[in-house]
Amino acid sequence: MDINQRTDNEQAALWNGRAGRAWVEAQQLLDRVLEPFQEPLVEAVRAGPAHRVLDVGCGTGSTTLAMARLLGAHERCIGVDISDPMIAAARTRAEREDARAGFICADAQIHDFEPAGFDLIVSRFGVMFFDNPVLAFANLRRAARDDARLRFIVWRSAAENPFMTTAERAAAPLLQNIPARRPGAPGQFSLADRHRVCAILEESGWADVDIQPLDVVCTLPEKELVGYFTRFGPLGLVLQDTDERTRTEVVDTVRRAFDPYVHGTEVRFAAACWRVDARAPSASAAPTEAAGV
Repeated sequence: MDINQRTDNEQAALWNGRAGRAWVEAQQLLDRVLEPFQEPLVEAVRAGPAHRVLDVGCGTGSTTLAMARLLGAHERCIGVDISDPMIAAARTRAEREDARAGFICADAQIHDFEPAGFDLIVSRFGVMFFDNPVLAFANLRRAARDDARLRFIVWRSAAENPFMTTAERAAAPLLQNIPARRPGAPGQFSLADRHRVCAILEESGWADVDIQPLDVVCTLPEKELVGYFTRFGPLGLVLQDTDERTRTEVVDTVRRAFDPYVHGTEVRFAAACWRVDARAPSASAAPTEAAGV
């Protein structure tokens, strides 16, 4: 199979450009911020049996490597991501650890995975960016053996995650070119509607869909806050092209907007997400009614 397959689309351009480089540069910070979401996925490996695991949208490999540490000598964890810079960073980390983890740079929604090659598929915030989610999850279903498990974590709505939109809301009066979040388009909140998630999974061949709220507290050092909001999200995409005077004004304004989340030397915010579980039924199995939706 072609381990470098990719599509020429907006997401590929984004994650192979500025956004992907930003994630690599801030790898350690993001690992800390997102650490609370790692355990629910590692837990799926512990629940077993899991001999071949696929991590979709693996980024720089933190979750992939955490799962690989639990697998035995004859098991393997594979991470897939559309971003060349992030996959390169993940491979470097795996080599450093001598981990039983492999990484594929490809678009998971169309990549030619080995049919029925995985008995567990997981993702931490990696499945919200598909151009065609039904096509994508159908492709993942083909990569899963019968009775394989699927578990992923996605964000709930922007209204339930005000921290995530603080920067763009505060900067909007000062900048006219902040990209708008388009309802239903690929992006952070594209799978916020649990009924839509259930419909996508059922249409793409998954069964026993269970969607449960997952609410955790995330933290980062206050000294890293400016670097965080100037790198990521819609504001991070445009701020580097702003003149110095405007940039200084925007940074000062946005930093003040984050004051409610700052507690001494630490920034704390509540993250409202969904934990989604499903199963790959056998071809002859009758459809079952979704639970927890």
